[in-house]
Amino acid sequence: MNTPVEINFDGIIGPSHNYAGLSLGNIASATNAGETAYPREAARQGIAKMQHNLDLGIAQGFFMPLDRPNEGWLEMLGTGVAGAEPHIRAAAFSASSMWAANAATISPAPDTADDKCHLTVANLQTMPHRSHEWPGTLAQLKLAFADRDHFSVHVPIPSPFGDEGAANHMRLCPSHDAPGIEIFVFGKSGGPFPARQHIEASKAVARKHRLNAERTIFAQQAEIAIAAGAFHNDVVAVANEQVLFTHEQAFEQPEALYGEIRNKLPEADIIIVPADQVSLDDAIQSYLFNAQLVTLPKDAGMALVLPTEARENQPVWTYLQNLVAGNGPIRKLCPVDVRQSMANGGGPACLRLRVVANPETVDQRFMATPEKLERLTRVISEYWPEAINPGELSNPALVNDIRTARSRLLDACGLNELDR
Repeated sequence: MNTPVEINFDGIIGPSHNYAGLSLGNIASATNAGETAYPREAARQGIAKMQHNLDLGIAQGFFMPLDRPNEGWLEMLGTGVAGAEPHIRAAAFSASSMWAANAATISPAPDTADDKCHLTVANLQTMPHRSHEWPGTLAQLKLAFADRDHFSVHVPIPSPFGDEGAANHMRLCPSHDAPGIEIFVFGKSGGPFPARQHIEASKAVARKHRLNAERTIFAQQAEIAIAAGAFHNDVVAVANEQVLFTHEQAFEQPEALYGEIRNKLPEADIIIVPADQVSLDDAIQSYLFNAQLVTLPKDAGMALVLPTEARENQPVWTYLQNLVAGNGPIRKLCPVDVRQSMANGGGPACLRLRVVANPETVDQRFMATPEKLERLTRVISEYWPEAINPGELSNPALVNDIRTARSRLLDACGLNELDR
């Protein structure tokens, strides 16, 4: 396979998965704070979604959970697991690296001046529990994409410019292997909630990736969307090849953006979901747009890999059924159960990072096959904690169980060099 294809790399949900309510502006995270989480069930749901994508004929990869609790980070704060304040301890345990859409921003080779796929790891500095992820993520990116003839992996944008990765970045193109346009979505204000993506971070990523300025767009996320709980752009818009699927209230100046898109990519197909059919609240509650919009093999059109919550929301499901009944590019709806992730504020699109590349150029230890996913499921079933309540995070036995579980997963994938 010499032609670049889109590979979806999912973050495996780690054994420390818990609901501590750490993410300001994330409605689901706040709503479920303090509830009991089920890491084993969560990780199995994530693996099942990956298998579902393989069954659709989509190239699939994965990333390992990071070492948790992050004792090095706690040490820099002058404390340890036992002595840390509860909110600091919870941040050190966070399994949020499972949301791989925030791992990095990706510019495929057809868009870059040096014909390499560029990846810039996100600094995630706005939220304390995510701000210490990037060194572990960078280590994995350097392993997975070590082929320097095809990839260039960059360190994060420096403080104070917040960068949240691919969750605030979209690409439109005639096909994945053709030159496209890249859209960086930044925020300015979100009412009571922080705007996490800084325009200077987006501009810096575009420069580092050696993108053509004539084919690069910077768009502001609507303040009303951030205030409603769309903490990342991928909660209100998703793009795939020539299609932009977006809520009417996703962007601050939508008509100017749509005009610029059509000017740079005349074949763009912009599908706008009206607010009088699907409200912002319904879109955010159902994670309608936090779906994987994917191209099916054999010219079968596109599919939306949706959370089952979208099917349970009547206005959303009515809209979607009418959408696929038409003659548009989106022809199939694929609900998947990722309820454990959803309860912490991440849907199908949050769980994956899209990389356009030849799969043979990727370290094969990070590529999924049905046999490998079955092996991972066995490890998860044996070692992942069944349940975690945030009040248990100071338990030394739980720390040991979490560390053992991750170590066994690294063993199963031959990735022991990532061990702590």
